[in-house]
Amino acid sequence: MTQPQFGFIARVRNRLHAWRAHLEDGAGGLHLSLPHGLTDNHVRPDLGAARAWIARHTARFRPWEFVTAPVIFALIVPFAFLDLCVTIYQAICFPIYGLPKVKRGDYIHLDRHKLGYLNLMQKLNCVYCGYCNGLLAYVAEVAGRTEHYFCPIKHGHDPKASHRHYAQFLPYDDDARHREEIWDLKARARACDGCEGCGAARSELRSDASGGDI
Repeated sequence: MTQPQFGFIARVRNRLHAWRAHLEDGAGGLHLSLPHGLTDNHVRPDLGAARAWIARHTARFRPWEFVTAPVIFALIVPFAFLDLCVTIYQAICFPIYGLPKVKRGDYIHLDRHKLGYLNLMQKLNCVYCGYCNGLLAYVAEVAGRTEHYFCPIKHGHDPKASHRHYAQFLPYDDDARHREEIWDLKARARACDGCEGCGAARSELRSDASGGDI
């Protein structure tokens, strides 16, 4: 080994010994030599800010929430797959049925993470919950428009919760009203948002009916 290499190793060893001495002298605290021109007064405010940041982002931390986090966040896989499948379904089928497409952006909003008073974990939770709950609302609207078109009949016992189209459905087990109003309901399903349907849609549906039930 050459003389310069011995010198480099010696300098590294001396520096390590100096750092260890600083640590031992601080009785477990971290005391490092500061660059020229800096004092403890320059460093302590930054350390205080770091401690405040850590305390803020771990406030009210519950161990069981950390333990169950993998179970909750693993659901992003089926949720994302559901998002993809429903989006493809309405992109292909809704134009064929004449149904207006659901605007995905009207239901999925990711904005609560911008709130400054939330800590890092709360922001992540808000993004995740905003996506998943918005996605379910989006899927429910796609499914509701589909049901409005194919089977606009209420159940024998009303469900505890239903989509916004359900109130317009025909009563359960009312054959006369079904025969009389089914085509108007289908026309309304094919109308744009805020519209009751047009005569052209009704005429087209009635002409389709002449070839058999839809």
